[in-house]
Amino acid sequence: MGMIYIMLIVSLCIALCFLAFFFWAAKSGQYDDDYTPSVRMLFDEEVKQNQNNQNQKSNGNTEV
Repeated sequence: MGMIYIMLIVSLCIALCFLAFFFWAAKSGQYDDDYTPSVRMLFDEEVKQNQNNQNQKSNGNTEV
C-alpha cells in the first residue's frame, strides 16, 4: 500500500513538471505561429531550386 502512495506522489510531481514546462513554452511564444509550419513544406523545394539556379549562374553555368 505504501508503494502506491509513493508512485502517486512521483507521478504527480512529473505531471506538474510537464505542466510547468508547457506553461513556460506557451509564455515564451513557442506556440504563437501555428500556420507557417504547415505551409513551409509546400514552398521549401522552390527555395532550394532557386538557390541552386543562382549558384549555377554565379559559377558561369547557364545550363540548368
